[in-house]
Amino acid sequence: MKLQKEIIIACDFASKKELYAFLAPFEKAGLKPFLKIGMELFYREGPAIVEELKAKGAKIFLDLKLHDIPNTVGNAMKNIGRLGVEITNLHAAGGIAMMKAARKGLDEGAAAVGAKSPILLAITQLTSIDDAALKDELLISSPLKNTVIHYAKNAKTAGCDGVVCSALEVSEMNKLGLIGLTPGIRLEGDDTNDQKRLATPAFASQNGSTYIVVGRSITHAKDAVGAYNKCVEQI
Repeated sequence: MKLQKEIIIACDFASKKELYAFLAPFEKAGLKPFLKIGMELFYREGPAIVEELKAKGAKIFLDLKLHDIPNTVGNAMKNIGRLGVEITNLHAAGGIAMMKAARKGLDEGAAAVGAKSPILLAITQLTSIDDAALKDELLISSPLKNTVIHYAKNAKTAGCDGVVCSALEVSEMNKLGLIGLTPGIRLEGDDTNDQKRLATPAFASQNGSTYIVVGRSITHAKDAVGAYNKCVEQI
């Protein structure tokens, strides 16, 4: 099944109050963008924020980046499966057994509430990591691209639907039959901040990304709705 390409807004806000203030202009414009809820907001507001947003009809990418022993991750994914989110993720570095436990737990949790099991994505390497950090800090001697492809193959073996990767590598993920979600996306001319492997929405889309995560180019824009619409136009 071919999925529709979508812009996902990274809602890395400190509180529900800040999130809803940001979303107000979108609601006024009659827009319901796909939202990424990550650790920063989830650890402040808990599962309730996801449940509230789902009740409002929002599509959610729950970005918690799980990475632990298989039993712990599997049980955590059961709870995530009950929330009805569209996408969630974990670190491929946790290994095949962990990813298999995650898939099983996610499916069981969703089935328990009669929901569709979320798309499960494995993070290959963070977009803040480059070849130098991979070699000097993580002691991984393989080139970054080779490491990403190897992790992606493990994710596919474990039953993941796709991967989180840079837009620079997503075409290789498509060749493996995996969905590609790409963070580290900026509009032309915006600050790079702490990201190393960046791309524009247009480049990410053309290179094969299905889900394109844009954060500060939208959330820090004077006209957030305008910036969002610009990103949508590019894909």
